Amino acid sequence: MPTSIIRPAADEFPEVYQPYMSLLPEGDVLYLLEKHSTDLRHMFSNISDTRAEESYAPGKWTMKELLQHLIDAERIFSYRALCIARGERQELPGFDENMYAYNSLANIRLLPNILEEYEQVRRANLLLFRSFTTEMLDQTGICNGNRMSVRVIIHVLAAHEMHHINILQTRYLKRKD
Repeated sequence: MPTSIIRPAADEFPEVYQPYMSLLPEGDVLYLLEKHSTDLRHMFSNISDTRAEESYAPGKWTMKELLQHLIDAERIFSYRALCIARGERQELPGFDENMYAYNSLANIRLLPNILEEYEQVRRANLLLFRSFTTEMLDQTGICNGNRMSVRVIIHVLAAHEMHHINILQTRYLKRKD
């Protein structure tokens, strides 16, 4: 198994992901995914359930919904990575993130339970990603109309999460409780 996953070049991923990918620092993407888990736990350590049910503006997700979105997106991206690594040739569908957020009912859940779910999903996916060979990481498939390699999917997952961590820091957590 490879000890690190090579960062994709700009021509290897759909242009729609460029804003996310530009946020990724150089370095090991699996380490970054581990760090995100620690960072999110720290960010939410002093947030009450009530505060986590607030949004930064009308019509925007609450912090609980955003966290649930990260979980849902991670499950979808890791499923795509698994399918392609295992040789799936059928196109994999996209998803409506707003419908998922609405139907998640995140705001009636306890924040510690959502955080635990996030951490469990992350741990499982890190094990999955570390099980992929170089050949599996280079396999490509069609996801939501875009050809992507498993390697790209893992990096997009980390970049997408970084985007939302930045939103948490700048729009939700900048104000005091």
